[in-house]
Amino acid sequence: MKLNSSSGGGVPQYGHMRLIPDFACKAALAGAFFVTALAAQTAPAAKGGFDLGAIDRKANPCQDFYQYACGTWLATNPIPADRSSYGRFTELDDRNEAVLHQILEKAAATPAAETKKIGDYFASCMDEAGINAKGLAPLQAELDRINGMKSNADLAGVIGRLHRMAVDVLFGFGSGQDFKDSSSVIAQADQGGIGLPEKDYYFRDDARSVDTRKEYVAHIARMFQLLGMAAAEAQTRAETVMRVETALAKASLDITTRRDPAAVYHRMKLAEFEALSPSFNWTAYFAALAAPAIGDVNVAVPDFHKAQEEMLKSVPLEDWKIYLTFHLMHSQAAMLPTKFGDENFAFFGKYLTGAKEQRPRWKRCVSAVDGDLGEALGKAYVELTFGAEGKKNTLEMVSQIEKAMQQDLSKLTWMTPATRKKALEKLHAITNKIGYPDNWRDYSALNIVRGDALGNSVRSNEFEVNRQLQKIGKPVDRLEWGMTPPTVNAYYDPLMNNINFPAGILQPPFYEKGLSMAVNYGAIGSVIGHELTHGFDDSGRQFDPRGNLNDWWSEGDAKSFEKRAQCLIDEYSSFDLGGDLHMNGKLTLGENTADNGGLRLAWMALMSSLSGKTLPKLDGYTEAQQFFLGFGQIWCVNNTPEMERLRAQTDPHAIARFRVNGTVSNMPEFQKAWGCKESMPMVRGGQACRVW
Repeated sequence: MKLNSSSGGGVPQYGHMRLIPDFACKAALAGAFFVTALAAQTAPAAKGGFDLGAIDRKANPCQDFYQYACGTWLATNPIPADRSSYGRFTELDDRNEAVLHQILEKAAATPAAETKKIGDYFASCMDEAGINAKGLAPLQAELDRINGMKSNADLAGVIGRLHRMAVDVLFGFGSGQDFKDSSSVIAQADQGGIGLPEKDYYFRDDARSVDTRKEYVAHIARMFQLLGMAAAEAQTRAETVMRVETALAKASLDITTRRDPAAVYHRMKLAEFEALSPSFNWTAYFAALAAPAIGDVNVAVPDFHKAQEEMLKSVPLEDWKIYLTFHLMHSQAAMLPTKFGDENFAFFGKYLTGAKEQRPRWKRCVSAVDGDLGEALGKAYVELTFGAEGKKNTLEMVSQIEKAMQQDLSKLTWMTPATRKKALEKLHAITNKIGYPDNWRDYSALNIVRGDALGNSVRSNEFEVNRQLQKIGKPVDRLEWGMTPPTVNAYYDPLMNNINFPAGILQPPFYEKGLSMAVNYGAIGSVIGHELTHGFDDSGRQFDPRGNLNDWWSEGDAKSFEKRAQCLIDEYSSFDLGGDLHMNGKLTLGENTADNGGLRLAWMALMSSLSGKTLPKLDGYTEAQQFFLGFGQIWCVNNTPEMERLRAQTDPHAIARFRVNGTVSNMPEFQKAWGCKESMPMVRGGQACRVW
């Protein structure tokens, strides 16, 4: 089962500047993944992008537009017990999930040639009794391999095997586009090996962070007890894991620094990389990983591998065995007997995110199939839900918003002609991928066995790791997607210089055929504009039209950009979540830039499309008010306090209410639409921020 790397580990990926997080930390996903019985499910009815029932008419849109647009929705849509957040994205995700469930139930019951793998995977995942009966037997060979190590010289081969299984231990290794030559794929090495969401979780000294570390150690101890160890021994082992992870975290870069692509690009010859940690048997590692021939390596954080060398010299072999054993169990907890999934959920789901109970098993199994066989499942999904008309309509709106960005770039007063010319070249080079891949992924080499849930998960991980590794030294496949078709999300890829909109998001409340043009532009239009603007945010702007990390800015223009970006940093850093929490304006800068620029581009495109015409009012709302309500209402979401805290500390996106209020307060068009006076909170006036 694929799990997203925490921000502390994995290979640096600048190809996924997403509209929303996945979310977000691998641990939360692993913990949220298994138990309860199958329930019959049909797709919930779609709700349009303009929901009059969501509006809180007692609120003043000029005081708090988010409350006005979403207040009644927030009050009448409490968070389900099996979730840590619930919003308009979730509503759509639930509908897509129900469709996928129907596909998988049919595939499991009457497998056809095209759907046999997804049906067998789903049926195996659903067989909780069979999984429990097997116990740890399917994982025993891997546990024995770890415990059979005789010296530190054996570490490299075992870690190579674990990396082959996508177990995040010690460091990350994979493939990716070369930042300075985006047409080629090279090997990439990165920090990794921690279990908490990111580095600072190991070092913050506020009461909640201290408690989180205690709870994490207690969780690790309980996992070892499930292996049959006495409480005292399990506690000692848990403290060992925490000690190793803390050392890895200390050597890691923080998530804010990692947002700068230049900070995680250090191309080296393979021998230079290996010399950073000479005590590690790289020959044995690459043999166990089954890696192809490797030339150069992008070493994201060289100092991390230097610290790794010191750890290899100082950490006893028995401590490494304990650390690796825990992470192996953690990585596959979803496919182990129920008690392991329950324990993973107790910390990563309940404690860390505030969910009260696990999601029904069928939902977790749908997610597992989407993670491991996403394009096989996605092909069946697209055939049922997404036609040529949806693709055509989306492309037309993309074209309008690209024209708006061209108009915006052409009129910017702070950009010099030479830099403007290069910016327009980059804009015109952006390509669009809508709906689903042109070429579907071939899973014929992946062996799925009905009744072998854990084996299917491990083999799927090996299949994907191998697929990624085999890209090294080869040209980039520019047709490949980074999301599966049912995904309710979108992304901009600066190394590809393209925007990507899966079929899953091109539905209400984001887009609805026949709905007011103003609402659609406020909803899906702002999403399209958001992704386009990512090409020109503080990270995206560092890549040229071909996707290479290349400074195409004049010194003066760069300073002008940074001055305007600092306005957004200051604005969003001022947002108070209560207690000891504020938004991190530096961490969220790219997404805030995209939110503000994207909504402005959508507005410009709407005005251009109307060509002076006026749309009919809807329930008394003007076209401008419809536009802003279309934008505001896609972000209606309730979060548990735990999830809100987690997002504030790890998520490069601002909390939803700040995404909405922070953006509209910078737009004079909003203030005019709602008749807001200068002194009101939704009017920043002379302090308004604008980059694009």
